[in-house]
Amino acid sequence: MKKARDIMTANPQVITPDDSITRAAEIMRDSDVGVVPVVEDQGSMRLAGLVTDRDIAVRVVAEGRNSGEMRAREVMSSGISTVGPDDGLDRVMDLMKREQVRRVPVCEGERLVGIIAQADVATDGPSDRKTGDVVEKISEPDRR
Repeated sequence: MKKARDIMTANPQVITPDDSITRAAEIMRDSDVGVVPVVEDQGSMRLAGLVTDRDIAVRVVAEGRNSGEMRAREVMSSGISTVGPDDGLDRVMDLMKREQVRRVPVCEGERLVGIIAQADVATDGPSDRKTGDVVEKISEPDRR
């Protein structure tokens, strides 16, 4: 059975809480990704949160704020659920489904080692109804 480490993008580019939102957007553009992990510092790689393209659109652009002056800590989502590199794909898919998220950080202890996107599960995961269920659940509108 495949594990998280088999489909994750290892060593993703990261920012720190004091980095600008502009830097996060540049990484997204240059790496063609929709999320940038935020770590406490490059040495520890301890996950502090995530900044997504949606966070920037909703919390910066839609509010007319200056992205060059905003720091990642002002926009990032924190309290993020993670998986370990040896967790099975069932655990990854269950987490995506339960949390309705498209991306899951992979941590060894507190150290970020990779990230898994919905597309990774869809292309490398099991090609069965469970994958379809995950994508469907993630895509449901938030009813909170």
